[in-house]
Amino acid sequence: MTTLIESPPDGADALLPTAKVKSGGGLSKYILIRFLLIFPTIFILVTMVFFLMRITGDPITAAQGGRLSPEQLAIRVHDAGYDRPVLVQYFEYLGQIATGNFGRTISDNLKVTDMLATYGSATLELAVNSLVVALLLGVPLGMWAARKRDKTPDAVLRILAIMGYATPVFFAGLLLKLIFSVGLGWLPVAGRVSSSNEIALNSLAAPTGIYWLDAIRSGNFQALSDVAAHSVLPAIALGLLTGGVFLRLVRTNVIGTLSKDYVEAARSRGVKEFRLVTKHAYKPALIPIITVMGLQIALLLGGAVLTETTFEWKGLGFQLAHYLTARDFIAVQGIVVLLAIIVAVTNFVVDVIAALIDPRVRY
Repeated sequence: MTTLIESPPDGADALLPTAKVKSGGGLSKYILIRFLLIFPTIFILVTMVFFLMRITGDPITAAQGGRLSPEQLAIRVHDAGYDRPVLVQYFEYLGQIATGNFGRTISDNLKVTDMLATYGSATLELAVNSLVVALLLGVPLGMWAARKRDKTPDAVLRILAIMGYATPVFFAGLLLKLIFSVGLGWLPVAGRVSSSNEIALNSLAAPTGIYWLDAIRSGNFQALSDVAAHSVLPAIALGLLTGGVFLRLVRTNVIGTLSKDYVEAARSRGVKEFRLVTKHAYKPALIPIITVMGLQIALLLGGAVLTETTFEWKGLGFQLAHYLTARDFIAVQGIVVLLAIIVAVTNFVVDVIAALIDPRVRY
């Protein structure tokens, strides 16, 4: 965890030479420590996932039990090595992960790495879209709520923020579909893109799987419009979850900054309230958002499971629900481990960005 020193107004950095020297000298050490912490974090998460999956027994029996005869099941279990001691399987699994081998799915016999690459791009696209929506809603509305502190707009926005965070993602998704797809007919009800455009985008040379990026690369603006239309409702449903957090966080930090002495001095000189918020309180309020953004990425990935299922958005969350139903624990294990790695790396990147933006950080 990092401890932030109060941010002064523009031009006041010269008054804090000691803090800047201290934080600058420790920046390299801080980045190195945060990077090294990624590995024990991932190791602990991988270990927990492995043994939790094994509590129910071996994966083949869990997925194929009742579908194969006892003799066939025993042969499959033996060939896969699941009749060996659990610790032997565990250390073998660690070795496989170190080489990028996550095994093969049981229900459809796909390489887990291929499955992750195919569907991971869809989840990444949804997470980015949702994060953009959350920032566009949370930051300006949080600043406005701070300007209207303890007035009607502030109270309304705080209630809406709590509702956005507390409303289940699947319920918000169903409500949005009912209003804008079924009722008004403005937006598609499900999917990432229409079938014809999906074929066109997947037929590109070396497609990324991120449809809006592939549409831009190909110059197919009709497909880009189609992708945007399909993205609106899922991004809003998931973005509301994080947008409420950002709104309250920005509001709290802007209010705190507006009460500082240098802001009061600027106010006494006749500086308008809008300029006080946008010039003096805006940047300090963004630093806590960057700090907690790593946690919000984990929240978005968790919410993606319900969002993708609700909108039939075929990403990792959609596949996770499918493999859980099929009791394909090898696939489930691979997806959960990948999501854990993404969260750990994202937290590292966010910590580094926060340290670079605010040099007055004590480690």
